[in-house]
Amino acid sequence: MAAKITALKAQRKNRHRVSVFLDGAFAFGLPDIVAATLHVGQILAEGEIADLRQRGALEEAYEQALHYLSYRPRSREEVSRHLAGKQTPEELIAPTLERLERAGLLDDQAFARFWVENRGSFRPRGSSALRYELRRKGVDEEIINAATRTVDENEGAYRVARNQALRLEHADRDTFRRRLGGFLSRRGFSYEIVRETVERLWQEKASRDDAGRVQPSEMDRS
Repeated sequence: MAAKITALKAQRKNRHRVSVFLDGAFAFGLPDIVAATLHVGQILAEGEIADLRQRGALEEAYEQALHYLSYRPRSREEVSRHLAGKQTPEELIAPTLERLERAGLLDDQAFARFWVENRGSFRPRGSSALRYELRRKGVDEEIINAATRTVDENEGAYRVARNQALRLEHADRDTFRRRLGGFLSRRGFSYEIVRETVERLWQEKASRDDAGRVQPSEMDRS
């Protein structure tokens, strides 16, 4: 059954949504970008009304995804889970993801590179930990392999452990190795990387200890 648009009103709680009134009564709300195609007095057929509702729901899903992506890059699976958590109808999720991909806003390869580089700069992790994190975010194994291929675990382990080692400045050898080794292992570094890094930092500590010892004066020696 056809209906006439009798009013289009911006919603008070959300100025980016428009209330559509048909034949004098509120019918449904639409994002303003969709409502912009309408005008008062327009006659809508039943199929056109259904199409408007569908377009409105798709636009809402897209806006929700954009808001979620505004904080940091996300994987395709992360965005899909987020939309599902917002009760987005299942049939709207795939087209929303495809629209984001066409716009260059969703790219698992770029996301995996970002994740690895960001971790390397701020919170270094071993390859196994990085792979685990990316798998949890739904990234394909082939993409994970490419993103983690060039990770320098030796450098990452040294950087993340250096400050921690300074906190163990007065620890004995066994305590130093146990605590620093556990610290690195929990961050996904391999046994060999942990062993080499701990030994490197212990040698640096030993060198500082040697340099800090007070040398006897000539008078003390006589």
